[in-house]
Amino acid sequence: MGQNLRKMDWNVTTMGQNLRTIDWNVTTMDWNVTTMGQNLRTIDWNVQQWTGFIPLVWPGTADYFWITFKWRIYYALKMVQTIYYPILAITGVPVNLLTIGILSRGKCGLSKCVTRYLVAMSAADLLVIILDLILRHIPIIYLEEFRFLTSIPICNIHAVLLYAATDCSVWFTVTFTFDRFVAICCQKLKSKYCTEKTSAVVVGTVTVLSCLKNIFWYFMLRGRYLLENSPWLCNITQDVMQSRAWGAIEFLHNILNPGLPFVVILLLNALTVRHILVSSRVRRRLRAHSSGESRRDAEMETRRKSIILLLVISGNFILLWALFMLGAIYNRMTWLGYRSVYLPEFLMQLGFMLQLLSCCTNTAIYAVTQTQFRQHLKNVLKYPFTTIVKLIQ
Repeated sequence: MGQNLRKMDWNVTTMGQNLRTIDWNVTTMDWNVTTMGQNLRTIDWNVQQWTGFIPLVWPGTADYFWITFKWRIYYALKMVQTIYYPILAITGVPVNLLTIGILSRGKCGLSKCVTRYLVAMSAADLLVIILDLILRHIPIIYLEEFRFLTSIPICNIHAVLLYAATDCSVWFTVTFTFDRFVAICCQKLKSKYCTEKTSAVVVGTVTVLSCLKNIFWYFMLRGRYLLENSPWLCNITQDVMQSRAWGAIEFLHNILNPGLPFVVILLLNALTVRHILVSSRVRRRLRAHSSGESRRDAEMETRRKSIILLLVISGNFILLWALFMLGAIYNRMTWLGYRSVYLPEFLMQLGFMLQLLSCCTNTAIYAVTQTQFRQHLKNVLKYPFTTIVKLIQ
């Protein structure tokens, strides 16, 4: 019996060692699984950041056969954004700063009211680049480096400032277009409206109204950043997402910016072009009767350039904002249950990219086309090099 007890004790001891061995193996295996999971997450992040273009470039790759063409475009755009957004920020900030500095001197041959509108547009575009591009989209693209933003509860304040700056950028374009319409088509009103004082009042009024209009974002959104490519900058509750009242307010916001500006700019440009064409025909006939021959008319050349400029302005604004507006309206309709139309995800990404590009092109269209502005810009760019040459000599 004693021998049997010793054998039983030995068996229990051996079984305990085996159990400890099994437990150690399980622990090791669990550690390996955890490590593998971390590695997989790292690999997945790296794939998304650096090799997302592979499914698009090689659509027949066996590893990515399940990805549809729409998602291939989406991954390609995400990859492009990692380079596109930093370059846009690096170029957009100094371009707008140079424009503000050059135009503020008032030596570009432009009237004071036009100069004030252009300076206001450049300042608003600069704010959009800082608040939207640098502080919103770049952190989304480089999420790992900017994840700390989720702990800073100021997103709803950021949203108010961002959307107010965006409204100013758009409506300054509208007010400038209206100013040019009055200057060309309404000669009797031109002396009263196209003045420096009136432009200052218009710019100030648009700024105040834009800030007041966008206060609702403070109450609609939460203070935490969403850090996702969504029309909403911040976290938002399910009740707000599905609320018809908040949905109506957001629809009104999208109508006022950029829906209504689309219509106003197209209407004003159409009337301005029509007036220029009619005046040009009359002028051409008068010159033909008076001189008996049709010679080159400098005034008509200037008007032709004005038509081209107006068409480029309206076309640039509409093309660069259309996808963004469409995506924002579609997003709100989806959350309210209206899903009769499906928009691919990549269209929203492309809309963001084009809308932010407009902050670097609007001022260039209005100002860089001016000969004197170009000359001042060249002098500013040459100044550091000429200073270095003088110091060396």
